[in-house]
Amino acid sequence: QVQLVESGGGLVQSGGSLRLSCVASGRAFSSYAMGWFRQAPGKEREFVAGIHWNGVTTDYAVSVKGRFTISRDNAKNTVYLQMNSLNSEDTAVYYCAARTGSSAYALWVSSEYQHWGQGTQVTVTV
Repeated sequence: QVQLVESGGGLVQSGGSLRLSCVASGRAFSSYAMGWFRQAPGKEREFVAGIHWNGVTTDYAVSVKGRFTISRDNAKNTVYLQMNSLNSEDTAVYYCAARTGSSAYALWVSSEYQHWGQGTQVTVTV
């Protein structure tokens, strides 16, 4: 059983920053690949950022490269998403996801993630 709890969402002005956190249960956290996805109203879920179990391999959506940074702290069973230079296009519900099984697919493949958090709302005002 893997449970994920996101936090850190909220209301922020355009150009501002937020840091999202996701705490995962389980002592095997260090073996999980972790990802952040988001879904805006009327749009499909999209990949934002991912980090492999080794904490080195990462991937980002083109739209957030250079602005967002994903990181993890295995001692705290936590993955973070630092979001800078936020704009209205970043408004969405952000979901944390864990890939606990072996996968030959890239981090951006959402169907490879078995566990998902409940989401945290990020709203960027103009």
